[in-house]
Amino acid sequence: MMRLARTGLLATVAAAAATAAVAAVAKAAGVDLAVEGSDETIPVSGIAVVTGGFTLVGIVIAAALQRWSARPADLFLRTAGSLTALSLVPPLLWGADGATIGTLLGLHLVAAAVAIPVLVRGLRTGDLTSADRAVPRAETARPGTSSR
Repeated sequence: MMRLARTGLLATVAAAAATAAVAAVAKAAGVDLAVEGSDETIPVSGIAVVTGGFTLVGIVIAAALQRWSARPADLFLRTAGSLTALSLVPPLLWGADGATIGTLLGLHLVAAAVAIPVLVRGLRTGDLTSADRAVPRAETARPGTSSR
């Protein structure tokens, strides 16, 4: 479980830092990151916190798949890809200007591009599957029968 925690922490920090950097560049370029009907903008720190939170959700999903799936990496990749696609819908519905929508969509894709491969690679190389994976029960012989 420690390997999962280490790999997940790396993915979380990297994704949060990447999205914060992209958001800071977008703000410096004049993108206000404000949703229509609100006079407040989304702060860069808020983007990093939300990215970190949802990356932690991804780690929980990876841990569950690692524990209960025969092919955790493949299933995680499909699940994370589907959830990323779903995450692109809300920015399109919020009624923000084009620059804000484009930036928010980009932030979702940056977070996914950073975090998903780290976790998938860990699941594929066994980094997350060594001692943490469920071990199938050994067959037990019935009394009076041979186990060979």
